[in-house]
Amino acid sequence: MRRGLYLGRFQPYHLGHHEVLKQIAKEVDEIIIGIGSAQKSHEIENPFTAGERVLMVSSALEEFNIKHYVIPIEDIQRNSLWVSHVNSMVPPYEIAYTNNPLVIELLSEAGIRVKQSPLFKRNNYSGTEIRRRMLAGDKWEHFIPEKVVAIIKEIDGVNRLKTIAQSDQE
Repeated sequence: MRRGLYLGRFQPYHLGHHEVLKQIAKEVDEIIIGIGSAQKSHEIENPFTAGERVLMVSSALEEFNIKHYVIPIEDIQRNSLWVSHVNSMVPPYEIAYTNNPLVIELLSEAGIRVKQSPLFKRNNYSGTEIRRRMLAGDKWEHFIPEKVVAIIKEIDGVNRLKTIAQSDQE
């Protein structure tokens, strides 16, 4: 049994994440998806709650025939303890997938095998770009799996993002 860990904020989950997980699914028997910054929501960079992101990821992964766990992980403000914190929240794993330089360093220092995941159409498949499009009223749905689009519409996520972005300053 080989289990891999993939970490992300998933604000929102998009086709770039989906393609990476499709590749990871070919390399491991089970995938643990860690929802990073789980305590954050209702912010321009983090508009969705941990529960909403768990729903997005779980729904999107239904099409994969692989056992998976989706686990919210809150931030801690001590990098030297971060790997222990993550490991206390997730099942044991043999390999971690990430492109974040700090996360690569922290996991490597802890003796965990890390593999960088390929980036797919990074200019479009980016949470920042998708949120920008939502705020601007541009098309965004084609960058996200259909099931995730349905969830964002169900929770009125675009209007939430637009409300959050408003200022009370004149």
